[in-house]
Amino acid sequence: MWALRATISHVMIEPMYIGIISDIHANLAALESVLRAMGPVERLWCLGDVVGYGPDPNECIDYLRAQPNLDVCLIGNPDAAVIGTASIADFSAEAQQAVHWTREQLSACSREFLGERRALVAHDAEFTLAHASPRDPLWEYITSTDIASENFLYFQTPVCFVGHTHVPAIFSLGHPSIVRLQAVRHATQLRLRDALAARRYILNPGSVGQPRDSDPRAAYAVLDAETGNVQFQRVAYDIAATQRRMQAARLPANLIYRLDYGW
Repeated sequence: MWALRATISHVMIEPMYIGIISDIHANLAALESVLRAMGPVERLWCLGDVVGYGPDPNECIDYLRAQPNLDVCLIGNPDAAVIGTASIADFSAEAQQAVHWTREQLSACSREFLGERRALVAHDAEFTLAHASPRDPLWEYITSTDIASENFLYFQTPVCFVGHTHVPAIFSLGHPSIVRLQAVRHATQLRLRDALAARRYILNPGSVGQPRDSDPRAAYAVLDAETGNVQFQRVAYDIAATQRRMQAARLPANLIYRLDYGW
């Protein structure tokens, strides 16, 4: 039985909605559109990569910090790279260029904010939050059922939320130890409470600022803690405005054009 169910029935009076975002990548237009579309949520969880690739690193950090419901914000690998706590040796040439540019733009307050983040947090008895994976919170991409299967051994909660791949995904572990990958499309809904008696989950909300699943719209998820439902959503944003700012900053052309196509 999902322990949160008892928590809700005995403690919570009002419905609890939790917004889950990841991989903003310094794209303020996308972040603003997501939070508007998400509507009121009691908590906001950000799974990392607030900066990198995009033109608005300080603006995105400031916007997040101004959210009174920001409950958790993790650090991602580009976040760590721009403050010098992770290597960029394995980054593409374009990603390295974006990291160097971001380092030059980052304010002292933004550096401090990123430096205070962690890549993994066991948020409570129900949820583990990681940027990349519970096994390797900063770097590993969970892109297959084989990788997901191994990662189920590295957290104990019923659900783990991850980001990093920029692709929305639902990995479920059933019995006997069979991991399934469910495709996520616009407005996909997962009824966690109905399924958790028999399954555990690794869930990826997708990317706010640089989707890579051939859908250029910004991605996010909302957890209804009263019903146990997770809603995966997409929202259009002003891609051209972000691209103009990237061009003005002389960021790599491929990083600019890929936003049109979501890859």
